[in-house]
Amino acid sequence: MPSIEIQVLEGVFSDEEKAEIIRRVTEAFGSVAGKSIRDGTSVRVFEARSGSWGWGGNVLTTQDALAMRARDVDAT
Repeated sequence: MPSIEIQVLEGVFSDEEKAEIIRRVTEAFGSVAGKSIRDGTSVRVFEARSGSWGWGGNVLTTQDALAMRARDVDAT
């Protein structure tokens, strides 16, 4: 059955938020794939250490990601 892996930086999402991510991703995938496949879908959230993730040569830290989340909250 399908396996979905999500990678995030450590310390950015609470256990409750990670559980919500798992539920919502499973539901979203199932809405396309169907109930039988949804029920067999595995979703795992992996946490990468702060500073061990980058893109375009830029290093991303937990503090960077928390600042991004704070900007989203401030924008609402």
